[in-house]
Amino acid sequence: MEGPHVNGLRRTSVCAAAVSAAVFSIVTPAWAAPAQIQSQPDSSQVNRPFERLIVGYKAGTAEASSDAAASDDVRGKGKSVHRRMSSGAVVVNLGEKTANADAAIQAFKNDPDVAFVEPDLLMQPFADPNDTEYSRQWDLFEATAGMNVPGAWASSTGAGVTVAVIDTGYVAHSDLSGKVVAGYDFVSDSARARDNNGRDSNPADEGDWVARGECGTDANGNPVPAADQASSWHGTHVAGTIAAATNNGKGVAGIAYDAKIQPLRVLAKCGGATSDIADAITWASGGTVSGVPANATPAKVINMSLGGQSSCSTTYQNAITGAINRGTTVVVAAGNSNMNVANFTPANCTGVITVAATSREGNKAFYSNYGTRIDVAAPGGETRRGTDTPGTITTPENGIWSTLNTGATVPSTETYKPYQGTSMAAPHIAGLAALLVAKKPSLTPAQVKDLIKTNVRPLPGTCSGGCGAGLADATKTVNALDSTPPSGGLENTTDVAIPDSGSAVTSSITSSLTGNASATTKVGVDIVHTYRGDLVIDLIAPDGTAYRLKNSSTSDSADNVVATYTVNASSEVAAGTWKLRVQDVYSGDTGYINAWNLTLR
Repeated sequence: MEGPHVNGLRRTSVCAAAVSAAVFSIVTPAWAAPAQIQSQPDSSQVNRPFERLIVGYKAGTAEASSDAAASDDVRGKGKSVHRRMSSGAVVVNLGEKTANADAAIQAFKNDPDVAFVEPDLLMQPFADPNDTEYSRQWDLFEATAGMNVPGAWASSTGAGVTVAVIDTGYVAHSDLSGKVVAGYDFVSDSARARDNNGRDSNPADEGDWVARGECGTDANGNPVPAADQASSWHGTHVAGTIAAATNNGKGVAGIAYDAKIQPLRVLAKCGGATSDIADAITWASGGTVSGVPANATPAKVINMSLGGQSSCSTTYQNAITGAINRGTTVVVAAGNSNMNVANFTPANCTGVITVAATSREGNKAFYSNYGTRIDVAAPGGETRRGTDTPGTITTPENGIWSTLNTGATVPSTETYKPYQGTSMAAPHIAGLAALLVAKKPSLTPAQVKDLIKTNVRPLPGTCSGGCGAGLADATKTVNALDSTPPSGGLENTTDVAIPDSGSAVTSSITSSLTGNASATTKVGVDIVHTYRGDLVIDLIAPDGTAYRLKNSSTSDSADNVVATYTVNASSEVAAGTWKLRVQDVYSGDTGYINAWNLTLR
């Protein structure tokens, strides 16, 4: 990444090209070789310890197609191969837990056969596991800040749709009995998995309890975790929000109560590895993962209530892009650090629906991440106030109630308890996505995303920093399928190179909407470019009218443009080809249009 001007000079870097999915063994990964190898994210920015790297080799190299060649190369750098991923990348053992592996990363970056190298970060469930039936589910029905779910059930209950919950796995619960289809345990580390055999066909949640310091130390030498933690049964809580049985005389109601849940276990003791999560994304959406039987019931919706502080890695982005291209909507929790979501992955990856959390009053929940990358807000609850002692439960009535287990370590008896978190907000949107796809199976992920965003209602409370389009409204969104055709894939994720101090380039989106665009048309822009002050950005309407989104600036030395602009395009006919036009007007830096989206009304 490039910094500010220094002595009139700027250093330039080139971002790695996107990786397309490839199958392990002799299939060659189809990633383009970048001009300069990138380590993304930079391990110097990582706080929690990790113990592996993900290394992608350039197409045509021996290491890309030969396990023996890859093993020899890795061994020559003093490390060992853990396994090959579904994308063709290699997972490398570092031999220790560390929060900084710059020397090992640099060794791979210096290798001309390497396309990319990045830490295999451990993701964490986005919930407060320390924070206990329909009358308690304010998040579904309350007028102030509920998601207006009951009115949607007359049109759709999620029948015929499978939702993959990529999480801690599943612990048996009678309110989910008959709702679960065959999943998989993707935790490849048998010690963390606690089942003595690593990956297998049993996605049972073995418990994620952990003692203080058992996961190592952070970059500052502090124990991880800082205190003992009991098992969370996080995946089961998420699953209940999506599809718990309804009208069965007990427990809680699921949003898409006739949908099926596919539990995919990726989180275990100390979290979950990026490489395991990426393979789970691929398999859940019907892709191929070496050594894992084909998914007989691919999911049309994926929920990931997990993440970590990092940029979106090549590994994540390629898995997500592959899933979306196979027709699967990917919903991700924004994170619970009260920080800009742009710094949390996989919530900051292109194409996902990123979900912020709101309180019972309709405010941004005190813990929720925020920012321009948020797509929509949904109830996440607050089992305590922001000023109360962390770990206490002072307002359980304001949490999100769902299916759980009483076991502090291994499973015990089933129960219901309230949690808070963006982990709880995301499954509200995954459930809504399932309602939409059940009613109209031909919907694309981009159409699902657009329907949810364009049918929100204003946030009842306040949100500082950005909570997306507004508070999701299930009834309005599902009913929109009866009255308004979906806008139809109003997103373009094809990379377009921006020439240094060159001619303007464009990226196009075609709309079939009738009538005019809105006075609050939203243009979401994701541009990777060092020294963004070089850029001039316009939205071009179908009739050629240009709307300036961003001017150039000699003082804006930051990297990348990740922003949502509002345009009064009410005089424009919505149907036709809209273009994002970008021009680099100064020399010295390069980049590309990574993605952009358009919400016309």
